Amino acid sequence: MTIDNYKFAGKKAIVRVDFNVPLDENGKITDDTRIRGALPTLKKILADGGALIIMSHMGKPKGKVNPKFSLAQIKDAVAAALGTDVQFAPDCAKAADAAAALKPGEVLLLENLRFYPEEEGKPVGIDKEDPAYEAAKKEMKESQKAFAKTLASYADCYVNDAFGTAHRKHASTAVIADNFDADNKMLGYLMEKEVNAVDAILSDIKRPFTAIMGGSKVSTKIGIIENLMDKVDNLILCGGMTYTFAKAQGGKIGLSICEDDKLDLALDIMKKAAEKGVNLVLGTDCVAGDKFSNDANTQIASVMDIPEGWEGMDAGPETQKAFADAIKGAKTILWNGPAGVFEFDTFAVGSKAVADAIVEATANGAFSLVGGGDSVACVNKFGLADKVSYVSTGGGALLEAIEGKVLPGIAAIKG
Repeated sequence: MTIDNYKFAGKKAIVRVDFNVPLDENGKITDDTRIRGALPTLKKILADGGALIIMSHMGKPKGKVNPKFSLAQIKDAVAAALGTDVQFAPDCAKAADAAAALKPGEVLLLENLRFYPEEEGKPVGIDKEDPAYEAAKKEMKESQKAFAKTLASYADCYVNDAFGTAHRKHASTAVIADNFDADNKMLGYLMEKEVNAVDAILSDIKRPFTAIMGGSKVSTKIGIIENLMDKVDNLILCGGMTYTFAKAQGGKIGLSICEDDKLDLALDIMKKAAEKGVNLVLGTDCVAGDKFSNDANTQIASVMDIPEGWEGMDAGPETQKAFADAIKGAKTILWNGPAGVFEFDTFAVGSKAVADAIVEATANGAFSLVGGGDSVACVNKFGLADKVSYVSTGGGALLEAIEGKVLPGIAAIKG
């Protein structure tokens, strides 16, 4: 079933959203991107004459009630975004009466799902090494099913619009779907857009395809790098992992970040790229700083010869040009991870050069997908989010999808 074909009139819809929004010390929302992202789905249900039950997690309360993570803090912001009053259920597992009383066009927001350990389905207070862990895990799985059944009992249909949690087999993202038949469960608009964007990157590739992988560690990106090796024409590896590659080739990297236990892996990636005919683009020069600070002294250095006491903090001018050249001619572009410590303006130039090249390629007809918290923060910082094809809301979910893994939240609906 698709959300466009479903008749919501007179029905109660329970919708899993990702309202895990950042709050300041006064409980005020500092970035409402995730709330705005869910509005098309929520407004469609209300406009059709349905009643709306919204559920989400916030933060990591670890299965315990914690006012710091209460969704009561965002109730008014959700109401303002929807343009209608929002009721609040202070206990997500005891909201049957409030749900039953909902009339068409009314909205009920449930309290944080993760106040219950059953949401994540992990045994609490017992170590994985404990002999009793397996039995506790089995028991928790049964409790998780019961918790999901309770949530499902509030509504006639289920909509999953939380791509950011689609890689987790949680009660509200996957297990709940077992309580609805195929005609009464569907993906929301945001989720559909995310799935289509990933398909465009992995299935409907227009060539050349350039992927830019940044971040500090090779180890966290290895699954994606290996999956992309069979798909891309150009693979740019940037950010902190630059220095692991430099050291693996015998370079002197000063105080730069490095995974000393991944030097063989770096050489193996270089070998695989050569064997597969992938143009692997690595940094050749960097902007080095004498301390990890925006007001550090800086110098341009070869990544193979960074002076003692200095660390590579951003891509250098030669590297920026090489990256831009590999991006500008591309017809499909994936960007995950910055080219330097972009949070410091002094070291944001390399990431800005990557973003500018992606914007130029997009204007020339490329499909560009930007995903992962830091890359999204980059395009937002530079004011370029509306100049790329798609900005993904899912960090881990996007990466697992690109790795080729089946996402439980999608499989639960699509089968």
